[in-house]
Amino acid sequence: MNRERDRTKIIDYSPEILKTFQVIMYEWIDNLCFTIDPGECLTNAQDYLAIATEMFEEAGWNGDGVIELMWIPPFMFNGPRTKDFTVGVTVWHVKQRSDGFSWILSPIELPCQTEF
Repeated sequence: MNRERDRTKIIDYSPEILKTFQVIMYEWIDNLCFTIDPGECLTNAQDYLAIATEMFEEAGWNGDGVIELMWIPPFMFNGPRTKDFTVGVTVWHVKQRSDGFSWILSPIELPCQTEF
């Protein structure tokens, strides 16, 4: 079976929607082998990156590091498994070079926010 992986379907909202996301800081995410360059998914990635940069900086990001996308699979979340929640969540992520802190823009509350 040949399954096409269309990265243009990962982000299905306008850049302005990013302003409704929550920013969290997390120590530390060291395996970045599974991040995606937003330019591989969006023809207007710069519009999204401008908003993400602004939001990360307002939260305390130093401005160093590369903003990328990171996928969190649906099995990482508690709660009922519904047909609508089979793709997981894609968050915007940047790892601050100066101290290794990760900054995340998420459309939903993440499990790490409720554990502490």
